[in-house]
Amino acid sequence: MGSSTRKANHLHKVDIYDTTLRDGSQQEGISLTVDDKLRVARQLDSLGVQFIEGGWPGANPKDAAFFARARSELRLHTAKLVAFGSTRRANGQVTSDPNLHALITSGVSDVCIVAKAWDYHVIHALRTSLEEALAMVRESVAFLVEHGCNVFLDAEHFFDGFKDNPTFALSVLEVAASSGASTLVLCDTNGGTLPTEIPSILAKVKDQVAVDLGVHFHNDSGCAVANSLIAVDLGASQVQGCLNGYGERTGNANLIPIIAALSLKQGITTIPTENIELLTSTARHIAEITNLPVPPQTPYVGASAFTHKAGLHVSAIARRSDAYEHIDPSLVGNHTRFVVSEMAGRQTLIIKAAELGLELTDDATTSLLQRLKDLEHQGYHFEVADGSLELLMRQALGWQQSYFAVESYRVATDDYRGSGLLTEATVKIRIGQDRVIATAEGNGPVHALDQALRKALQPTYPMLASMGLDDFKVRVLDTSRGTDAVVRVLIDFSDIDAQWTTTGVSTNIIEASFSALTEGFVLALLRTNPT
Repeated sequence: MGSSTRKANHLHKVDIYDTTLRDGSQQEGISLTVDDKLRVARQLDSLGVQFIEGGWPGANPKDAAFFARARSELRLHTAKLVAFGSTRRANGQVTSDPNLHALITSGVSDVCIVAKAWDYHVIHALRTSLEEALAMVRESVAFLVEHGCNVFLDAEHFFDGFKDNPTFALSVLEVAASSGASTLVLCDTNGGTLPTEIPSILAKVKDQVAVDLGVHFHNDSGCAVANSLIAVDLGASQVQGCLNGYGERTGNANLIPIIAALSLKQGITTIPTENIELLTSTARHIAEITNLPVPPQTPYVGASAFTHKAGLHVSAIARRSDAYEHIDPSLVGNHTRFVVSEMAGRQTLIIKAAELGLELTDDATTSLLQRLKDLEHQGYHFEVADGSLELLMRQALGWQQSYFAVESYRVATDDYRGSGLLTEATVKIRIGQDRVIATAEGNGPVHALDQALRKALQPTYPMLASMGLDDFKVRVLDTSRGTDAVVRVLIDFSDIDAQWTTTGVSTNIIEASFSALTEGFVLALLRTNPT
């Protein structure tokens, strides 16, 4: 980045413009109802963004319904709702354009219209002249301003257009500015622009127009966040993007790291300072609404963003919390986590045990560390199986569970022609001096074994009725061995107070499953009936 093209940034505040409800909902797998859109808008408003793009009221009934309901149901405290649309149609009249009228009647005063800034698109997509494209911008912006709208102009494909024909791309901005647009948004619609290209382009734009600039980057080259931060450094006063990086193809610029970086690392106001700690909870809340969990490795807010596995890292963090963390995770509402694996050191185990209320002795730590490394070499995976890890830690301290002992178990599956498959499981266990035999049916081996264990144990331990089996995962560890391969099973459990995961490993999937299943039952009893 050359100093000749870089201008100092004197901005103290940047407006955050969220387009999750419009651009973000174009992501594959996202389908928001009107109720969902209202819930997302409330979350964004609580976070403190300045603008929420609600959708395109002139394009589909759902967005029209959203704006209609928003008038009476959406009470925004910090954000302004924005309606999205486009310029008038080629060779049409603004006074009769249905899209422009939908914007005016949407019930909001802030509107954003898209205009082609790449001559290639004007000629081949719009199939009109460059002169007509400029007239579409000029007349549409002026018409909306005359009707009391604050107009943002989204210069679609601006960066590609500038590289292909800078004269036309800049003319689109000039026409919009002279017609009354308050902010010109430079869009990298195909997501192919690299950070090294931003400074020279923005320098020429700022020399040409004096209106506030915004940016809208897509992430097709993996540079959307970096490009947005560079643009702000060069004077852009509005950043458009989506929470959690939602969007078509590879997504839009993720507003989470943008907000965090600008606010915490550059001292630029984005959302209210007291709301920065809401980033993690808001990201996860919206992820629940979209039914797309936040990827664990997501910067700042992911479950693994401040998770430490290697023993060396954990040992250093125990002495200085900032040794391997770029910020204090509590600033964004996240927290430090330590997971245990074959890479664990003594300090990792000691810290993890303390989280469980256990105090490991030196001898117990040494034996546990070796045991973990041996088991993980066999295929166990304790960093995600906290329940199994807790049992190993307790065993290293001499604890032995006395709730029940398994004598044997059996699973049989019968194929009843015309009625489908039926699986039956029998377990023989001892509870104290009593020998209990229970048989149950299920829709598969694990379900049948779960039901048989419950049938055998619940008369003595009625608290097991509140325990649920939430998820069951199987991974083949050595696919080259075919049906003789070792498999790893992970089972997630929960009750009204806690969640835990157990694991089992074997060449026999039933054995691996039953091992994880029985450990899950032991953990449930340990939590409600400690021995």
